[in-house]
Amino acid sequence: MEKFYQQLFIRHQEARDMPSNVRIWEWARDVFRLLFPERSSKKILTIGALKAHFSILENELYDLLLSSKACENCDYTYIVAQFFETLPQIYEIMMTDAQAILEGDPAAQNLQEVVRTYPGFLATCIYRMAHQLWLNKLPLIPRILTEYAHERTGIDIHPGATIGKHLHIDHGTGLVIGETCIIGDHVKLYQGVTLGALSVEKILAGERRHPIIEDHVVIYAGATILGGETRIGHHSIIGGNVWLTNSVEPYTTVYHQPNMKFIGPKNDS
Repeated sequence: MEKFYQQLFIRHQEARDMPSNVRIWEWARDVFRLLFPERSSKKILTIGALKAHFSILENELYDLLLSSKACENCDYTYIVAQFFETLPQIYEIMMTDAQAILEGDPAAQNLQEVVRTYPGFLATCIYRMAHQLWLNKLPLIPRILTEYAHERTGIDIHPGATIGKHLHIDHGTGLVIGETCIIGDHVKLYQGVTLGALSVEKILAGERRHPIIEDHVVIYAGATILGGETRIGHHSIIGGNVWLTNSVEPYTTVYHQPNMKFIGPKNDS
C-alpha cells in the first residue's frame, strides 16, 4: 500500500495546479449566458457593464489556458483574442440553430423556449464554442466542454466534428457525432442517431473515420451511419433504425422494414 500511496501522491502533485473541469465548464456556461440572457438570472443594465463581463471572461480564458498548460507552443493571447473576435459569427450560427428548432418542432412555441429549455440547443452551442478552441489545436479543454454538455444532455458531439448552420437536434438523447464527421446546413437529427466509425482501431487516429452528411438531410431516431467513405446525399431522408455503411445519392429515402406481426384481440364469438 505504501508504494500505491506514493504513486498517487506523485499524480496529485502533477495535477495540483490544473483548473478543475467544473471551472472550465463554468467559464463556457458564463459565455453562453452572456450570449443568451434568457439563461441568466443577472440583468446587465449598460453596454459598459456588458463589455466588462466579456473582458472578465477573456482574462479567465487566458488564465485557464495558462494554468492548464494547454500546449507548449501555443500563443495564448492570440487564441483568446481569436475566440472572442469570432464570437459574433459563432453567435449568428447559434441563432440559426435556434431558428431551425423553432421552425422544425411543432412543440416549440418561441425562441425563448428553445433557448431556455431545449437540450439540443445547449449541446450545439457548447460544441460550437469548443470547436473554435479545437481549431486552434488546443487539447483537453474542448473535450472537457463537450463532455460536460454530453453529461447534461445525453448528446455526444466531438469538438473536432465540422457542422454547418441550422442544425436541429430533436430530443437528442443518445445522439453521437464523431470527430471527423462533416455535417452540412439545414440537417435534422433525432435521438439515438450514431454518426460513427466502421473501425475504432488506434492506427486510424487522424484519418477520416466518420460519414459526411450533406445539406437538408433528416435522420430519424436510432439510425446508425458509419464510415469515412459514407456520404449521405443532400435532401435525403434516413428512417429510424436504419444501418448504413454505404453512400446514398441525393433525394433518396432509406427506411427500415422489420418483419412485424400484429395480433388483435381474441374473438370468442
